[in-house]
Amino acid sequence: MPSLRFVLGDQLSRDLSSLRDLQDGDIVLMVEVGEEATYVRHHQRKIAFLFSAMRHFAADLRERGVAVDYVTLDDGENAGSFTAELKRAVARHRPERVVVTEPGEWRVMEMMEAWEKEVGCPVDIRPDTRFLCTHAQFGAFAQGARGLRMENFYRLMRRRTGYLMVSADEPVEGQWNFDHDNRKPLPRRLEAPGRPSYAVDETTSDVLALVGQRFGNHFGSLDDFDHPVTRRQALHYLNWFVTTALPTFGDYQDAMRQGEPLLFHSHLSALINCGLLDPREACHRAEDAYKAGEAPINAVEGFIRQIIGWREFVRGIYWRHMPDYADANALDAQRPLPDFFWTGETSLNCLAQCFAEVKASAYNHHIQRLMVIGNFSLLAGLEPKAVQEWYLTVYHDAYEWVEMPNVVGMILFADDGLFASKPYAASGNYIDKMSDYCGACTYSPKIKTGEGACPFNYLYWDFMARNAPKLRGNHRLARVYATLDRMDQKKVADARRDAAAFLDALPVGGDY
Repeated sequence: MPSLRFVLGDQLSRDLSSLRDLQDGDIVLMVEVGEEATYVRHHQRKIAFLFSAMRHFAADLRERGVAVDYVTLDDGENAGSFTAELKRAVARHRPERVVVTEPGEWRVMEMMEAWEKEVGCPVDIRPDTRFLCTHAQFGAFAQGARGLRMENFYRLMRRRTGYLMVSADEPVEGQWNFDHDNRKPLPRRLEAPGRPSYAVDETTSDVLALVGQRFGNHFGSLDDFDHPVTRRQALHYLNWFVTTALPTFGDYQDAMRQGEPLLFHSHLSALINCGLLDPREACHRAEDAYKAGEAPINAVEGFIRQIIGWREFVRGIYWRHMPDYADANALDAQRPLPDFFWTGETSLNCLAQCFAEVKASAYNHHIQRLMVIGNFSLLAGLEPKAVQEWYLTVYHDAYEWVEMPNVVGMILFADDGLFASKPYAASGNYIDKMSDYCGACTYSPKIKTGEGACPFNYLYWDFMARNAPKLRGNHRLARVYATLDRMDQKKVADARRDAAAFLDALPVGGDY
């Protein structure tokens, strides 16, 4: 009897653990279901990207002689959920067993663990070997750690993988981390490289029409869709990045420029997270560029750190602390999400730029996510679950395992410093230094309170003042609170007055 191998939409890898012992007669099941497109109302572009990538992956399997049972969203018999579609497939094929690779999200794992009883045949749930750190290995790290700090985990991963290592304990060029070299403002005359774009073929065209019809009321736009959606296109994009953008990526990875959302960033996260690229091959390719003298150490180390350090670390945090982690709200933030997160209609130019870019492309780079949108969410005291849902909805590389720890822990400090040593709060000066947004803004980062003042300025001090009972003891904020204590009380009162007026006037209650 055959095995039924159920492959999810973010598991588009030929060497997926559930496919490694594929036998003649086995059937690969892939399904497009409404439940997965709507449990949050995902960006139209994300849905189109994944459905197109899934259909191309299925075609690739068929070309290799694999039997694929693929259920499209518009199939009249489509039952709408993973569980219901698996039941139908088991009834069709009468397999000896169902073989799956563990999912990335807690809610899907709960489904999987119930499938054996639901479908009436054995279900083999295998580990996701595309990640470089197993759950057990992360658990061993966390159990023995004094504090959960990414830098400690990253060094462990460098030693374990051997990336950028001279020996078992010696990093290349004598440093583990070159982040201090990666914070340069972007020179005005420095131009970002032109990027490859990928033509819409018949498969993608069909998907775009389907998504426009079924999910046209979701956030975002399908205009000018040009994402890589095949394995060959993903490899081409990786090679383009390493040869063209990586050499400059390190210096300016924190920089922002109006109208240029990608700059020197890899834009590979969605391809890695859905399986079209393996994280190892991305790291190998970057390391080879360093060894060949084609990219500097600060760029290559920064890129590899994002993958084997941060990506693996937040996954470990997610699985170790779910399901309670989803409800964390250590700072008791309760403010609802402002309407302009959906409409983009705000007089703060930095936010308006980021919102316009994510609506068009389903993408912002990490500093826009953390230090513009995230910083505002932190300072304004936005409710964590609402912010989590927004990040999960709008980004085409977002899955709960990567989105939630970044929002709860890194952006909102809602987990009370489980892995971030301090809240990443900043005034308008940071945005002014790292971008050209402020020059076209209604507000001035140089004005602290009153007419024309940048809201980030007074929101920063209001955040510190209202959260002083919880944050004053944080050693990394000692200088901040020493400054606050020395400030003229009228200035503090003015900042808090302006913050209250601004926050009370935020438009809420609309919908996208």
